[in-house]
Amino acid sequence: MQMRALQIYAGPRARAHLAAHGLSPAHVGVIPAAAGGPKGLILGPLDRFIFGQWLPQSSQPVALVGASIGAWRMATACLDHTVAAFERLERDYIHQHYELPAGQKRVPAQQVSAQFGHSLQQFYGGRIGEVLGHPRYRLHIMTSHGRRLLRREHPLWTPVGYAAAFVSNAVQRRALGGWLKRVVFSAQSAPLPFATDDFATLQCALNEGNFMAALQASCSIPFVLQAVHDIAGAPPGAYWDGGITDYHLHLRYAGLPAARHGAGEGEAENTAAGAGVVLYPHFQQAVVPGWLDKAFKSRHRTTSALDSMVVLAPRTEWVQSLPNAKLPDRTDFSRYGNDLASRVKAWTTATSAAQQLADEFATWLDAPDMGQVLPL
Repeated sequence: MQMRALQIYAGPRARAHLAAHGLSPAHVGVIPAAAGGPKGLILGPLDRFIFGQWLPQSSQPVALVGASIGAWRMATACLDHTVAAFERLERDYIHQHYELPAGQKRVPAQQVSAQFGHSLQQFYGGRIGEVLGHPRYRLHIMTSHGRRLLRREHPLWTPVGYAAAFVSNAVQRRALGGWLKRVVFSAQSAPLPFATDDFATLQCALNEGNFMAALQASCSIPFVLQAVHDIAGAPPGAYWDGGITDYHLHLRYAGLPAARHGAGEGEAENTAAGAGVVLYPHFQQAVVPGWLDKAFKSRHRTTSALDSMVVLAPRTEWVQSLPNAKLPDRTDFSRYGNDLASRVKAWTTATSAAQQLADEFATWLDAPDMGQVLPL
């Protein structure tokens, strides 16, 4: 069957694995989830299929790595009654609304942060234990910790600090580490499923006491939301959106080990989170390293870090059939302003159409066709 909505891409090691074994839920070791705001809504049906129907057919541990909306999605995957939880996430995200105060051109960051924090409390309140104690999934929440002028949020120094961070990043991505450190909050003392020699990194324990703060920090876009300060169990200071340092999680994952795979074919399942295929439901082919790298197309290219990755992304032609001929994105908040009903209609139409992505992936899994898999 020719897929019309979904395109599958694979790194060289992943492509060889698919050709030899197809793709079983037992092969998956890591699932990344990108920052990208409303664009992540388009992945709802894939999330419900993967976590609600397909992945439960296996038993190996799986590392879930998320930044911003991706962190919200991966934390949701750890909840009981996963499909219902993902349906609620989609519904809550689509219907979120920040009333523009009279006489102002944008909603104050303080207002957005307060409303968003309340939404997270309503969503996860009383259920954090489900997320942290999942028997299989090991959650890793990405945040960006400010350094130097960005150590604490300030009306003057924060814009100056981010300007300096942009210039430093333009020279070399690693130089961004002088202004922002990657801080990963990990559940169950799980080891990171990726190398950290690419960027200044610190790992902290994710627990009941800091879960809400870490998740809100991971979603706190600079100047749109306020930074989250002094997260318990982590160094003091300001924490912002994990997508600033790791927009699409272009990381050197542990990937496919030398051992054979495929419990369904009489072979052993993976035994450690991070070992296996990196299955990446994404809203585009390119895996951009950091948010500040969006302007540098040369940094959008695939590298050997992604050799074990399988990307599931919507086709460009299919995206053009959606409302406004694009994925939902943050510009829609300005496009529709206080016309909540029109934005809800557009986003609901797009997410409903995205069921085709999940249906085509399920069909491909039943009869893997390498002719449908392009090099990543």
